[in-house]
Amino acid sequence: MFAAYSAAINGNRVLLLEKNEKLGKKIYITGKGRCNLTNDVSESEFIKNVVSNPKFMYGAVFALSPEKTMDFFENNGLHLKVERGNRVFPVSDKASDVTKTLQNVLIRIGVEIMLNSEVASIIFRESSVTGVVLSEGRTIDCDSVIVCTGGVSYPLTGSTGDGFKFAKSAGHSIVSPKPALVGAELQGDDFRPLQGLTLKNVGISVFLNEKCVYDDFGEMLFTHFGVSGPIILSCSSIINRMNVSSLILSVDLKPALESSVLDKRLLRDFTLNNAKSIYGVLRLLLPQSVISLILTRAKIKEKTKCAEITREERCALVSVIKNLKFKMKRLRPIAEAVVTAGGVNVKEINPKTMESKLVQGLYFAGEVIDVDCFTGGFNLQTAFSTGFVAGKNA
Repeated sequence: MFAAYSAAINGNRVLLLEKNEKLGKKIYITGKGRCNLTNDVSESEFIKNVVSNPKFMYGAVFALSPEKTMDFFENNGLHLKVERGNRVFPVSDKASDVTKTLQNVLIRIGVEIMLNSEVASIIFRESSVTGVVLSEGRTIDCDSVIVCTGGVSYPLTGSTGDGFKFAKSAGHSIVSPKPALVGAELQGDDFRPLQGLTLKNVGISVFLNEKCVYDDFGEMLFTHFGVSGPIILSCSSIINRMNVSSLILSVDLKPALESSVLDKRLLRDFTLNNAKSIYGVLRLLLPQSVISLILTRAKIKEKTKCAEITREERCALVSVIKNLKFKMKRLRPIAEAVVTAGGVNVKEINPKTMESKLVQGLYFAGEVIDVDCFTGGFNLQTAFSTGFVAGKNA
């Protein structure tokens, strides 16, 4: 939609071909239906949140920055608000209002929209685009094609890898798609009693052969398959090209307390409640559902009286609370991922124009390109920015 808008205001006759029954189908599910459409940060700060190929995004983000994107929506009647983490939402909290705003702009500036119109192939002649063929067999002549088909995440929204097929037919190479911003499965089953537990203000570290490859602080949750939540989703974007089954996830349940401080806290609690069971006293410090696992890992029986806890057992307890380890199994399937990592190789796309370096008149924008970002509105902004640049140059 942003590519069509940009192409139209630059004097082109624009036809938007949408294979779904409505525009912006994926927008409706972003931000839990509220649509976190961008992040209110500077261009340089934005680049820090691009995981794959940040240098490629430099020109596009400066061409259409988060500030310019916010101005676009505000100027076209969509009032915005900024929430925690500089995340930008519509004041209405309705993702559908983002789609409506874009659609209304397209109609007003004369973009022709064809719904339920699936492109089967792109026609090339002598390394130039000359048209497209619809799945129904109809041919449409054109000078330029902008491929904005997304990746392979959430296929029910129409992201079924069509753009990868089109790119390959033009001679492009595809960086193998991987799930990004997705939950992680854990080995074993001792995490299962923790299902539904949300932990706020915890620290995580991920280790490969005892080397830390990722660490973060924030909110996570335990699920039926393992772990999810904001810091796990961000982690997945970093580890998705590693052998995940070789990774160890360490959770620090009390990152604000140094081990020595935590030890003193436990000693004080045990002294004040020396006749009570350790299980009951730990409920003053930790969520109840995690206590049994922690005591098992520390090799302490739940009914042990606090007065009976040895210094060695207390040290073991501190160690487990600060370093609750789980073996990782794999990331959840790419169909469940918020975004697709991988896609059309950026080395084959001109970052200043988004045009293919192999075929004249062929452009790419959005998730179909091998660019992905952390959560927080950065991926949608990437779609807007690359679409804007592609449309401007098409």
